[in-house]
Amino acid sequence: MIKFFHHIHQNFLNEGKTSKYLKYAIGEIILVVIGILIALSINN
Repeated sequence: MIKFFHHIHQNFLNEGKTSKYLKYAIGEIILVVIGILIALSINN
C-alpha cells in the first residue's frame, strides 16, 4: 500500500503538477485526522 501512495506522489512531482499534489496531500492529511478521531472515539 505504501508503494502505491509513493508511486502517486512521484507521478505528481515528476509531471510538475504541484496543485494536484497539494490537493492529494491535503486529502491524505484529512484522512489521517479522521482515522485518529475515530480511533479516539472507539477508545472512549
